[in-house]
This record gives sequence, structure tokens and C-alpha cells, in this order.
Amino acid sequence: MESLNSRVRLAWVVGALVPGAVILAIGVVAGRIGAPIPPTAAAGVAVVVVALGVAAAFVRYRVWRFEVRDDSLYLVRGVLTRVDTSVPYVRVQHVDTRRGPIERTLGLASVVVYTAGSRGADITIPGLTPARASDLRERLRELATESEFDAV
Repeated sequence: MESLNSRVRLAWVVGALVPGAVILAIGVVAGRIGAPIPPTAAAGVAVVVVALGVAAAFVRYRVWRFEVRDDSLYLVRGVLTRVDTSVPYVRVQHVDTRRGPIERTLGLASVVVYTAGSRGADITIPGLTPARASDLRERLRELATESEFDAV
């Protein structure tokens, strides 16, 4: 099974910093307007939230794997709840690559697989190099097209 690019850990760590910064900002504002929340308490909560987010990013990276099989895309992911997903190519509607600002900065991309038949059934494979994401997108498109012809 294939793992993600190690730089995805940094993207996930940055994602963990955002809620910590929001909690800290709320604590500072609350302290300035005289709320009974001491700014040091907010800072402590922010540190705990960031520390948990950083730890989760590293564990998440160790678990996240995917494999392009003959008949389906197989994914393993999840920190507290392990999720194994098999997406048959015949269910694939279309495949995109996506690069947000953090991903672009880190030289990463994600592949998004849209499936038929149920809402919220989109699968995202994060933490790929742009070249690997493009190759994977094209391979999944080919496999989806082949499976469509095989089903007829």
C-alpha cells in the first residue's frame, strides 16, 4: 500500500494551529472586556488543543494508506476510529485534483474521487506531490472508464 508524502504532516499541524489560535484570541478578547476567563486559562487550553492536534497529525500520517487495486480504490485511515474503504471503479463519477494555499506552499496536492449513488461519498487522498496526484487522477479515470465498459 502507498503512503502519503511526509510533508502532509506539516499541513495537518498547521490545521491544528488554527483552533488553538482561535481559542487564544477568544481568551485575550474575553480578558480585555473583563470576562471571568483568565487569559492564562485560554492559553493553557490553546496549548493542549494544539498539542493534541500535532499528535493526531503524526498518528494520522502513520495510519493513512491507499492502494489502486484491479477493481477498486482501497483506503485505510483514521486515528481513533480506523476506516477501511473500498471504492469500486464502476461507482466513480469523476476525479479531480485540488491544491489549497497550504498545499501549494508545501508542494502538495489532493485527489478527490466523486462517487455515484449516495450523498457525501466523496473520497479525498491528501498529501500527494502534484505529479503523483495528476498520475493518480488519470489512472483512476482510466479505470473508471474501463469498468463502465465492462459493466455494459
